[in-house]
Amino acid sequence: MAAIDCGTNTIRLLVADVEGDTLVDVERDAVIVRLGQGVDRTGELAPDALERTLAQTREYAARCDDLGVDAVRFVATSATRDARNRDAFVAGVRAALGVDPEVVSGDEEAALAFRGAVGVLGARRRGPFLVVDLGGGSTELVLGDDKPRAALSMDVGSVRLTERHLRSDPPTPDEVAAARADIDAALDAAVRVVPVGETATLIGLAGTVTTITAHVLGLDRYDRARIDAAELPVDAVLAACDDLLHRTHAERAALGFMHPGRVDVIGAGALVWHEVVARVRDAVAASGRTLGTVLTSEHDILDGIAWSAAAGLGKM
Repeated sequence: MAAIDCGTNTIRLLVADVEGDTLVDVERDAVIVRLGQGVDRTGELAPDALERTLAQTREYAARCDDLGVDAVRFVATSATRDARNRDAFVAGVRAALGVDPEVVSGDEEAALAFRGAVGVLGARRRGPFLVVDLGGGSTELVLGDDKPRAALSMDVGSVRLTERHLRSDPPTPDEVAAARADIDAALDAAVRVVPVGETATLIGLAGTVTTITAHVLGLDRYDRARIDAAELPVDAVLAACDDLLHRTHAERAALGFMHPGRVDVIGAGALVWHEVVARVRDAVAASGRTLGTVLTSEHDILDGIAWSAAAGLGKM
C-alpha cells in the first residue's frame, strides 16, 4: 500500500506491507513544500507552491512504481480545502499518479489521524484517547476509545497563524496575544463539541508536536525512534513550547533536531500545542482527575490513510 498525505506545510509518503492486521513500513518520507503558502490571505494556491508540491508528487509516483505498490491513496487536507484553484492541484496529481487526490473534510482527517495513532498505541494505553493532529493549516481534535465519537477540525495551524500574526523575529507580545486569541476562540468552540475533560490519554501528532518532543528530550538530532511513543510531563511540554515561541529564527535553526522548513513556523505551532495541552489539562482537572503526561506518536494520519487503502482492497 502507498499512502500520501499532502498538508499545508508538508507532503509525506508511506509505503507499507500489510501483514495480518498490521502495517510494516517499507519506506517513509516527508518533504516540506509549503503548499499552503499564502492561502489564508489569498484563498488560492500560489503557483510556485503548487509546482513544488506537484514535483514532489511526481517523485513519489516514481518511487511507488519502483516498489510495485498495489494501491495508492492520496489525501489532501487544510490548504487544498481552502483553495479556490484546487482543480489545478487535482489535475496535476492525477497526471502524476493516475489517481485523484481526495480533498477530505476536517472530520475525515480527524478520523484518519485517530485510526493511525490509536491503532498503534491504543492497546498499551487507557482510553478515552484525545488525539490532536496539529498541522500547518488546521488542528484536529478527536476523542474516542476504539473509534472516534467526537471530533472537530479547527482552522488554526503553524503556517496559518504565522502568516496571520507572527511576522516579527522573535514575535512581539502583541503578535503572540493576537495569535493566542485566535487559538482560544477556536478551542472555545471545539470543547463544546469534543468533551476533552473525559481524556485519559492525550496523544499529539505531526511535525510540530514531534519537534517539540525532540526539544523536551534534549536531542541533538531528530531521532524518530526516541520520539515515537515518548511520554512527557505536561509542565515540560508547556515550558518547551514557550521556549521555542520566543526564540529567534537563528536560535531555532541552531537546534540540531530542527528541520529548516519549520524554523519560521514552529513558534506558532508551539503556541497552538501549548494552548491545547493547557486547556485539556484544566478540563481534566475540573472533572476531578489529573493529566500528568502527554504522549507523542509518529504514527498518524499517514498510517490511517494506508490502513484505509488496505481495507479498500480487502487486505484487512
